[in-house]
Amino acid sequence: MTRGVTAGRLRRAGLAWVTAALMGAAGAQNLTAYSALAGSLDGAVQVRAQSAEQALNRLDAAGQALDELAPTLRNQQIVSGLRDALGRSRAALARTPAELEAQVQLARGLMRKALYDQSLAALGAQPTNAGSQLTLLTREFGLSGDAASALSADAKAGRLERVAWRLQRAAVQKVSAALQATRAQQTTGSYVNLARATGWFTVVQDSTSVGDLKLSQFGNALRQLTSGDTAGLTSSLGTLRRGTQVFAQALAQPPALTPARPTAGTPAGAATPGTTPATTPATSAPTAATDPAAPATQPTTRAPGAEAVYAALGRALAASGHADGLTARAALQDASTQLARAGTPLRDTAEYLTLQQALEGAQNRTAPRPSDVQALIAGLANAERAARGEPVSALDRASLGTAGWFSGWLRALIFLLLGVGVAAPLYLLNLAFGGRNVYWRAITAGLLLLLLPLFLEGVFGFLGALGDAMGGGALAGLTNVTLSQGASALPVWALLALGALGLLAFGFRGLCLQFGLLGDQGSTHTTAQHTVIDWDEDV
Repeated sequence: MTRGVTAGRLRRAGLAWVTAALMGAAGAQNLTAYSALAGSLDGAVQVRAQSAEQALNRLDAAGQALDELAPTLRNQQIVSGLRDALGRSRAALARTPAELEAQVQLARGLMRKALYDQSLAALGAQPTNAGSQLTLLTREFGLSGDAASALSADAKAGRLERVAWRLQRAAVQKVSAALQATRAQQTTGSYVNLARATGWFTVVQDSTSVGDLKLSQFGNALRQLTSGDTAGLTSSLGTLRRGTQVFAQALAQPPALTPARPTAGTPAGAATPGTTPATTPATSAPTAATDPAAPATQPTTRAPGAEAVYAALGRALAASGHADGLTARAALQDASTQLARAGTPLRDTAEYLTLQQALEGAQNRTAPRPSDVQALIAGLANAERAARGEPVSALDRASLGTAGWFSGWLRALIFLLLGVGVAAPLYLLNLAFGGRNVYWRAITAGLLLLLLPLFLEGVFGFLGALGDAMGGGALAGLTNVTLSQGASALPVWALLALGALGLLAFGFRGLCLQFGLLGDQGSTHTTAQHTVIDWDEDV
């Protein structure tokens, strides 16, 4: 019996991974595992009143379904949240059926969020299981009759903004209904209804029509309810209801129709009568518009919300390029704010979290340099590539990580030590070989020119950082003397390198002549004799 059960589990696990691999190319979820997870969670709530043991069995089945679903979910934060919610659901079995139901409602909200985000991307890409995806969406959002037919028609016509609008409107209606049923009292009914409202709002929290409503406000209301803070709960419920009403009003009118995208049955490059070919849709942007003038084969190059981040980082780059640290930091703060407003699929990537942490660290950094901002721009480009399912740049990722620790005062102090240390080898060279030999003087001058960029970076970079920390002014502007500050310094660097190479070549060629390695070998003895006498006299 045990061997059969184990074999069955192994077969299901193997089938899950095969299904995930087959669906990975289309970016779709394992719909069978999704339905099994939903059914097991809902079933646990239904049987809890009769038997806690049967509810536990359903939660065990939910855990197995989640293991099968997880590899096909793009947002690993949602996977982590679902595992946490499943753990809380198990803990709630020891308390009341209402607490189990509340935890299941929160888990179901995370599931619908993942389904909503990935379905828009999958429908836009016209996967082979688009019909099944649409059927599951219709069922999960409670659409039927004319509403379900309208959703199906918009999806088949490629009007993803209309699909997103219909799903958002259905979710907001459920949020509003659950809030209206919630009373400012510490009761099980209020707890379940508020959890249901929170779960449905989780689905649409990234909508551009959300206004000032935030998921944290629902979390605060739940904490106030469980702690018995009825006064605070009354105020929070009023805020949530008003915010939901504004949200619903923003969704009252459907979005303007954009030219329909070619469907799976339409030949490539063919346009719908009366329209022009549209761009490939953004991976899962609920309100992403298309450019009617773009060719049908042009890929989407910008994730929703990325343009504003690029603009802010561009201003930061311009300010750091002329040592205006105050303006650069303000632009970086704006970039962080704009990044927080970015929607899916950009925020579902690991690169998004890395970039978010890097921006938070850069906002208050002393003496921001252009290379620091360039690394942030590269990190944003990586996040966009990940959102489109493309491989990311390892070099850009390494640059972003390096800029996070080798910058600010650490960079200024290290280069100061190196810049001041330039004097040591030059002094020792002059001490060892003297200054009367023209060739050694040429070599010394060549090394000086070769090491001059390091000296400028160290001394003037440190003085610029000091001036930025003290409030700017002329001292902060000394950073512009360094040769790593901008493109204008590259010709100067090239000239210094040219001069250094010429002097070094002249000096070493002269030494080779003195030692008889080049030129007339008959003069070798005389030249060597003069060289020895010259060095002896210097000593």
